[in-house]
Amino acid sequence: MVKENEVPGRLEWRVNMPNGSSRILAPESRETCNRLQSLVMGIFLNIRGFLDKAWNLAVNEPKKVVHCLKVGLALSLVSVFYYMKPLYDGVGGNAMWAVMTVVVVFEYTVGSTLYKCVNRAIGTCLAGSLGIGVHWVASQAGDKFEPVILQVSVFLLAAAATFSRFIPTIKARFDYGAMIFILTFSLVSVSGYRVDKLVELAHERVSTIAIGASICIFITMILCPVWAGTELHHLISNNLEKLADSLEGYGAENFSVDGSKNVHEKDSSKRLQGYKCVLNSKAAEESMANFARWEPAHGKFNFRHPWKQYLKIGASMRSCAYCIETLHGGINSNTETPEFLKEPLNDVCMRLSTSSSKVLKEMSSMIKTMKKSTKLDILVDEMNSSVEGLQNALKIFPSYQHIPTPDPATEEAPNCTEEPSLKPTALSLMEIVQMATLTSLLVEIASRIEGIVEEVKELATQAEFRDESSKKSKQTQTKINGNDGNEHEVTVKTLQQV
Repeated sequence: MVKENEVPGRLEWRVNMPNGSSRILAPESRETCNRLQSLVMGIFLNIRGFLDKAWNLAVNEPKKVVHCLKVGLALSLVSVFYYMKPLYDGVGGNAMWAVMTVVVVFEYTVGSTLYKCVNRAIGTCLAGSLGIGVHWVASQAGDKFEPVILQVSVFLLAAAATFSRFIPTIKARFDYGAMIFILTFSLVSVSGYRVDKLVELAHERVSTIAIGASICIFITMILCPVWAGTELHHLISNNLEKLADSLEGYGAENFSVDGSKNVHEKDSSKRLQGYKCVLNSKAAEESMANFARWEPAHGKFNFRHPWKQYLKIGASMRSCAYCIETLHGGINSNTETPEFLKEPLNDVCMRLSTSSSKVLKEMSSMIKTMKKSTKLDILVDEMNSSVEGLQNALKIFPSYQHIPTPDPATEEAPNCTEEPSLKPTALSLMEIVQMATLTSLLVEIASRIEGIVEEVKELATQAEFRDESSKKSKQTQTKINGNDGNEHEVTVKTLQQV
């Protein structure tokens, strides 16, 4: 039986024992239970939150779930060589090297998988051949000089291969192969000192590595392939659209009339952050372009597709995104441009931001469809005319504003019909600098967009984009021919009836 005794200043719990005695429960024990309960609940909530994030990731990006299944399938297939005795004997008991190859080589995209497979094959074959050759030279020198020759060869070749990894061209395309070369050559040289059948050992390891790499290449190219070139193509196109949305959102946020700001508030708050994706995509673009060079022709992309041109477009977009970032920095700053100062330029600034975003969206559509656009030059001309309109508006913009102020006589006689006088008020230097910065950034963004246009046109030329106008003319000619054929059929039927 438990009794609760209230003592002044504290609360006690007394428990009656079967032998007639009683025991008082210390308050610290209840605090410990509460802490333990809160700890368990915290762990449970963290696990639940992690599972929710994993589920959302799987729903939003199902390709990653498919990649996980492909990795599991590749490991299951390569494990057959280890479980089945005939296959195990055929590879000489080194089937574990095939499993290790699958774990190390299998990547998300086809290009990255091919990059690692080719580098691993080249590095392993080259290092194995040199290792066998060095071992033969060392064995001919006698037992006394054999370890010396092996150690000197390991030192020199490992140092040379490590230095080659600092060369930009080697690092970009063969960095993984250089690392595999160091590993394989060291293993072959060191193990060859104690192993008699070194050639058989090297042959078995090369065979198992070839088996693992072949399984990886087959699965990643046949089952739901994810091409690095396609991912790069979509990334550049989406970044152009995000850049356009960000610029258009800035115009809606700053240059719209007061009645329409609330309408665009939710949309612009999301679009304003689009330029950040462009600024943070440099590493992804470079890695995708590097892996895309290893991929064969697929879909709309040929084997010699100009992947480097995508990097130039990305660099031009980032230069434009930096200006947009500066514009958005003015929104969050404590000193904003006064409304009475922006009002005379609202129309021209809004027209310039809208025309610039249209150019970016047209380029995004052009890259996405891989068709030359007939509207792009027209939209660029509209953007340039908007820039000229802004510059002309700045030339006639006064250096002071006339703000209507009531006359003292008018205040005393409210029924007087005399109009209030206009009192010139000079602008402060900070306000003039803010307005000049705003307009100059808009003009600079337009000029940098022209740089993006030039790079996109160069991509269209190198990648041989289809001409949209020629396609439309062919469709029109087909329709005309079809109509002529129908008219001919009607004429023949009429003559037959007569």
